[in-house]
Amino acid sequence: MKLKKLIPLCVSLLVMAGCASVPMGDPQKDAALKTFNAPQNKAAIYVYRNESMGAAVKMPVTVDGQVLGDTLAKTYLYTEVEPGSHELVSKAENDSTLKIDTVAGKNYYVWQEVKMGILYARSKLQLVDDQTGQGGVKESKLTVAPAAQASAAK
Repeated sequence: MKLKKLIPLCVSLLVMAGCASVPMGDPQKDAALKTFNAPQNKAAIYVYRNESMGAAVKMPVTVDGQVLGDTLAKTYLYTEVEPGSHELVSKAENDSTLKIDTVAGKNYYVWQEVKMGILYARSKLQLVDDQTGQGGVKESKLTVAPAAQASAAK
C-alpha cells in the first residue's frame, strides 16, 4: 500500500529534476580555457563536476561569498582570483566548504563530488592534482553565472 503512494512521488521528483538547466558558456571560451594557460598575475580556479550522479540536480557554488554559478553533471565553472586565501562553498543538501591558498600564475582544480543524500543530493569539494583536474574539466562543458551571461549579452 505504501509503495503505491511512493511511486508517484518518486516519478514527480524525477520529472521536476529533469527540468533543471544552467546557462552554458561560449564554446570558444570553453575551448580556450581547456588549454589550461594560467593567468600571469592571478590564480585560476576550475570547479568541475564530471560524473553523472545526481545529473539534473543544480548545485550552486560560491567563491568568497560571491555566486560563481551552478553546476549540473558534466559541467564546470571557472574564475580568476587574486593570490591569497579563498573559500569555496558548494550548496546542496549540505554545504561543502573548501579553503584554498592560491599563488599567481597557477591553476587550481576542485572536484565537486556528488553523493547520495536523504532528500536531495549532497556534495563534497576536493582539491585535486593538475592531471586529474584537467581530465575532469576536459570531460565537462563550461557553465556561467546568470549575471555573467546577462552582461555578455549586452
